[in-house]
Amino acid sequence: MRWLGLTDEPTIKVYHGYGHAQMLTLYGHAFRLSTLPRRKYRKSFVRNTWALLRLFIVKPFADLEVSLDWNGRIYTARTDSDGFFKFDWEDERPVGQGWHPVVVQALRNGAAIARGEGEVYIPYHTQYGFISDIDDTFLISHSSNLRKRLFVLFTENARSRKPFEGVVRHYQLLAQSNTTAEAPNPFFFVSSSEWNLYDYIVEFANSNKVPRGIYLLNQLKRFSQLLKTGQNNHQTKFTRIVRILEHYPEQKFVLLGDSSQQDPYIYEAIVSHFPRQIYAVYIRNVAPAKEADVRVALEKIRAQGIPYCFFANSSEAISHSATIGLIASAALEQVQS
Repeated sequence: MRWLGLTDEPTIKVYHGYGHAQMLTLYGHAFRLSTLPRRKYRKSFVRNTWALLRLFIVKPFADLEVSLDWNGRIYTARTDSDGFFKFDWEDERPVGQGWHPVVVQALRNGAAIARGEGEVYIPYHTQYGFISDIDDTFLISHSSNLRKRLFVLFTENARSRKPFEGVVRHYQLLAQSNTTAEAPNPFFFVSSSEWNLYDYIVEFANSNKVPRGIYLLNQLKRFSQLLKTGQNNHQTKFTRIVRILEHYPEQKFVLLGDSSQQDPYIYEAIVSHFPRQIYAVYIRNVAPAKEADVRVALEKIRAQGIPYCFFANSSEAISHSATIGLIASAALEQVQS
């Protein structure tokens, strides 16, 4: 099993959680069979293909008791049919900003059979927050073409995949917008990609110096569903974004997505429900055939008083961010030089 990069030992996977001074949220999965962390990244078709395939060779651990140790207090939950668990809890004392370690244990007959470590992020009191899609927004993915999408997934790895030119610099500038390096603006990455790809996406982001953030992905898939990767019900994306906005009702947010799938229409719906909380919308133009329909949705966003940028190159998005005050003019001049 280990030679194949798999383990049949009970495993707890904990994803980055988030919250504010009192209310906190944490997600994760429990597995009977799962993938061991990848340690070597090589330009090998066979290795990259197998590394991708094994992310979907999972067997969830359903109806399992899990416990969370948070500052000495224990909270419990049970996994659902696909091993997913969620903790929502209210701390009795205010929690400081930044990243806080957490431990989740799997329990059987009161005894711990597995443990997983994670972190919960409490954003600083900044002026802006950012909610971004992943595929074809900052990670080149060919989401609207299944053949190309699968080819890239199978032949590349998390360290060899490429972001769009200039997008990382744009996100870095947004993370520092009207704040300091010690108190960056929060980033939430909400995608239709499944939880199977969590480590893959985080490794890509870390390797390319994308601002650290919270990743909220879609329902776990099994090996038999591999060819449907990224083809989830996009309406759940609307629900996940709503949860973020409701968690931080006083925060202004910027939405970033692309035109390959449903982002323009989901963001249009978000703006109509939460116009006071949305500061701007950015849509990368990666599907020229859909341009006319996307512009209709974006004009509805503008009619709500929300500026938008429909762009092909990140340099256009950076210039727009400077125009509406998200990026200082001095930072823009540095980028242009």
